[in-house]
Amino acid sequence: MSTHARPLAVWLAAAPDWQLTELFRARGISAEAPWSDFFDAAEALLDASSIERMLPQLTAREAHALRLAATGDDAGAASDDLISLALLRADGTPPAPVTESVLARPLPDPIASSLDPAAADDDAAHAAERAFTSVATLADVLLITRDAPLALLTTGALSAGERRRLNEIGVSSDIIDDLLVLAAESGLTRAAARRVRLTEAGEAWLRLPASMRWAHLANSFRDALPRGLRTPSGGWPPMSSWPSQHPWDPAWAERSEQLRERARLLGLVTDGGAEPPWATALREGGTADAAELQRLLPTEVDRIFLQNDLSAIAPGPLEPALDVRLRGIAARESAAQASMYRFTAESVAHALALGETAPEILDFLGRISLTGIPQPLEYLVMQTAQRHGLVRVSTDEDGDGARVASSDRTLLDAMSVDQGLRPLAFARDGDALTSRVSRDTVYWSLTDARYPATIVDSEGRPHVIDRHPAPPEEPSEPLSYEDLIARLRDHQGPDADAAWLDRELEAAVRAKAVLAIEIGMPDGSTRELILEASGLGGGRLRGRDRAADVERTLPVRSIRSARLVEPAGDDS
Repeated sequence: MSTHARPLAVWLAAAPDWQLTELFRARGISAEAPWSDFFDAAEALLDASSIERMLPQLTAREAHALRLAATGDDAGAASDDLISLALLRADGTPPAPVTESVLARPLPDPIASSLDPAAADDDAAHAAERAFTSVATLADVLLITRDAPLALLTTGALSAGERRRLNEIGVSSDIIDDLLVLAAESGLTRAAARRVRLTEAGEAWLRLPASMRWAHLANSFRDALPRGLRTPSGGWPPMSSWPSQHPWDPAWAERSEQLRERARLLGLVTDGGAEPPWATALREGGTADAAELQRLLPTEVDRIFLQNDLSAIAPGPLEPALDVRLRGIAARESAAQASMYRFTAESVAHALALGETAPEILDFLGRISLTGIPQPLEYLVMQTAQRHGLVRVSTDEDGDGARVASSDRTLLDAMSVDQGLRPLAFARDGDALTSRVSRDTVYWSLTDARYPATIVDSEGRPHVIDRHPAPPEEPSEPLSYEDLIARLRDHQGPDADAAWLDRELEAAVRAKAVLAIEIGMPDGSTRELILEASGLGGGRLRGRDRAADVERTLPVRSIRSARLVEPAGDDS
């Protein structure tokens, strides 16, 4: 039982519950910690492994102050933070285990307080272009994710097959991981069951103007920064100081570089480390202001050219909401300042499956076209719409399987013998097919096999479903330490000195240690005995008196103090 744990145990017992909760959370304590009382808690917090886990999390200011305190200097303004982390006592001095761990680490270099230089006009323009490209690329990734969730490895990394799929649409492997992190931090995607899916927030983000897309990402990036990169105002310190903000974390150099790279992708810092004007408000703790950035972004257009060869050309970056809807009807073939889209029977059928109707498609194209709607395109939309819904999929009478009906018996015959549909195990039921497989699975299987299928409800009305819905967001409640703190309070006696003495004696008996015992005598005097502790029970301590070489039994209530002399049996 270490004597330096006692002051901490007393401090813990006097601390309010909210402060204990913050301490346990900051130190990564399990809510199921098997502690019986505050002495257990103090010893665990001062254990070398617990201290070693905490030191890498300290900011540069905290690490520098703790290092000074370990050498006897004042910790300064950081002392309150370090006391709340149980790394300093209330008097500003560190316990012995903390001192030992800290002195084994180098003194962190002082952090420069000078701001990053302001970006020159050309550098700011390049940063704005990069931000626009990153936002557009992320939108492409999210649209791919909406159609087919991205597969993850067991490690949480993106699979090689998905990387190839994204490379095929022009997403560089060098930035895929950073873009996915930005999307997750912004709530645009959610990972579950080793799949990355688009969320409702991501669906809404896709329809925002480019400047608002960027502002959402930039605000979320700043809010997700670790505490070492957050200033009291809610902003961040100069980016040139980021690599030094967690000096005792061996992994920090790599992580800070990753964060700076994400900042560079968002145009918040130039290649040379300068600060563009739109990053200033974020650094100071305000919200992202895209006005300066917008001035340097390409002008978005809201019109396209529809051509007789079933293609469409946007003469500039198309407004995001229009682009997202158009890409639900046509496949984009190229992306640049001028983008090209291609209409096919499959792309139009895909739009119909998502809930579009032929009149809605033609009305939308008519409103954004500078050249009207060419006859071949109108014919394609109408012909595809006529076939769509020819196969109707509904839930069977039992409510478990699916029923497939069609006015075209040839289609039913084709589906019943289609080898690709064998897993559905279709069976004839009069003028329809039935399957024990669920309705949604049957529908998507038929759609993938290019059959003109649609889902209908019990009354025959078309019904649109989301093939890859994001899992519901589970409320992330902070870890509760109520039970742990209540257990510690229950064992908190009114006499801390007596409780501490009991623990010292128990530890000495377990270790068969030799103690120097100070005994209060009936006449008010005191006497010191050197005792080899052997047992404790019934309010009495038993052991061999070293000087008299006799066994003694002492009432614990008469013991004033006890200190460790040496382990039993060590007579050297």
